[in-house]
Amino acid sequence: MVFSSIVFLCAFLPVTLLLDWLMPSVRAKNAVLIVASLLFYAYGEPVLVLLLLASTVFNWLMGRVVGAQEGPTRKVWLAVAITVNLGLLVVFKYSAMLVTTVNFLLGLALPVPQIPLPLGISFYTFQALSYVIDVYRNEVRPQRNYAHVLLYVSLFPQLVAGPIVKYHDIELEIVSRHAAISDRAVGLRRFCLGLAKKVLVANTMASVVDDLLAQPAASIAAPGAWIAAFAYLMQIYFDFSGYSDMAIGLGRALGFHFKENFDHPYAATSMREFWRKWHISLSTWLRDYLYIPLGGNRKGTGRAIVNRIIVFLLCGLWHGASWTFVVWGLLHGLALLFEGVVPVRKLPRWLGHILTVLFVMITFVVFRCETLGQAGEVIGTMLVGWNVSTASMVVVARQLTPLFIATSACAIVLCGSVPERVERRLAGWLEGKRMRVVEACGYAFSLVLLVVCMASLAGGTYNPFIYFRF
Repeated sequence: MVFSSIVFLCAFLPVTLLLDWLMPSVRAKNAVLIVASLLFYAYGEPVLVLLLLASTVFNWLMGRVVGAQEGPTRKVWLAVAITVNLGLLVVFKYSAMLVTTVNFLLGLALPVPQIPLPLGISFYTFQALSYVIDVYRNEVRPQRNYAHVLLYVSLFPQLVAGPIVKYHDIELEIVSRHAAISDRAVGLRRFCLGLAKKVLVANTMASVVDDLLAQPAASIAAPGAWIAAFAYLMQIYFDFSGYSDMAIGLGRALGFHFKENFDHPYAATSMREFWRKWHISLSTWLRDYLYIPLGGNRKGTGRAIVNRIIVFLLCGLWHGASWTFVVWGLLHGLALLFEGVVPVRKLPRWLGHILTVLFVMITFVVFRCETLGQAGEVIGTMLVGWNVSTASMVVVARQLTPLFIATSACAIVLCGSVPERVERRLAGWLEGKRMRVVEACGYAFSLVLLVVCMASLAGGTYNPFIYFRF
């Protein structure tokens, strides 16, 4: 990933942005972006790019067929589209998990399929599905131009790690858009900030998490387990929100306006609020295309409970082919049901905030661990493993480097709305030339971050990417 990151930053991205800027028409810009997006995907997945193309062709045809039908036949073709899309997802992502589970439950020894997981298959499958479903609902017209659907699904800024974009959100921009110099500047500044969140914060946290969780839970004791849980809480947020910032920024530079995917989720005071702020594109997709079609809360309390559990079980499963993800989703669904019974809104906001962050942190341990057994050991150590030995403290002390401590402090500040509040106050205090000077300093700072990130990547530092697995 290091070499590909450097290639992306030093060659692919500048050339793509330059060609997009030079093209005289939107049709030519679309052609450039389609070629660039397919090359971007093919760089790591030369063969599986054919699966992406097959998916787009199929869903383009399904959109045409569904749009041309009336009555019950229309619903039949929609069912065909949903079945094929989800079937491909099951084959490529969940077949090994299903066979392993059957072997365990029935005591069989069926061969476990070793099928490579296509990058971003969950993201582009959900996008393609939303297009066909929106055609069925008459929310968008079936697209006659295949290139428009291909560009929508394959657009490289958000192809492999989201956010999930709905077709109707960018339908007009596919055929008519203009990125002014100011749009490109703002977009690239946000890209640099997102890259810094990923490379400078998430990667630092990831190194600590992996070092601690690679050891038996008992050997790191409660202090080490809590540090690992905190570090992963920061890692997953800055990893994914950083990539979302990069995608939104590059989209802006190319003339597309993607919706926000995070809104300070760790400032939430309840789990309901957390899910309004965390991975917004996924939670709204599940609400619009699963929860509401299942009946939502319109068919009584019992049905609403079942619907919510189904949604969160599938939410967990969407994240990965492991029972750890399923249990993580189930825990979050149960937490939301619990909040519907217990008047958590009456709690002081500070207490609600602490309880929410603690719950999210502990359940992310389940999300991160390789097995449910490991997750149970780590959480158990967090709660009762306070019999600290000299050896365990040596392990913990080795992680508490000045870099980790400084990065943790910055991460805590950046999780909140402090930067935005400072920016708003500066805008209120300063006017004219002084404000333009501050803005110029902001752009200069983003360029410095870009240089630092490139140096870090070129130096071969640890660079995992969580959401490439999905």
